[in-house]
Amino acid sequence: MTLSYSNEYYDSLPQKRMGAGCLFFNEKNEVLLVKPSYKPVWEIPGGVVEKNESPKQCCQREVLEEIGLNRTIGRLLVIDYNTECRPKTESLMFIFDGGVLEDSDITAIQLSADELSEFGFFSQAALPEAMTKSLKVRVLAAWQQYDCGQTVYLEDQMFV
Repeated sequence: MTLSYSNEYYDSLPQKRMGAGCLFFNEKNEVLLVKPSYKPVWEIPGGVVEKNESPKQCCQREVLEEIGLNRTIGRLLVIDYNTECRPKTESLMFIFDGGVLEDSDITAIQLSADELSEFGFFSQAALPEAMTKSLKVRVLAAWQQYDCGQTVYLEDQMFV
């Protein structure tokens, strides 16, 4: 027996905002962060998942668009569910493993001029103050998973 649902049913289902980003490291085990030109915080390369795009595809596209690197995106490190907190809707945020960038990769970084003003590499102890608390928690959790080879689920930036 094949079940069939109407388009009306699917249209009535809730939709969540999704974002995906990537952790890249240099050979000193520092993480790559980028500074958007349109807001005052540092972030990881990534962005909003578009319609009919998987989070991993989004990550690959955003990395190419934002920093000009066409790289294979690795395994999932973190997924974080965030409840609605106006003006933001509820969301799922993904962080993937981008691996270690060699000096030649770092030299090849080309920032999207209309989106990013600078990039830098930061140690865990030196993550910038100008970084949202929620992203900082996600990045530190992803860093831990990168080091131990696992994946973690967070809910509202809390380990569950």
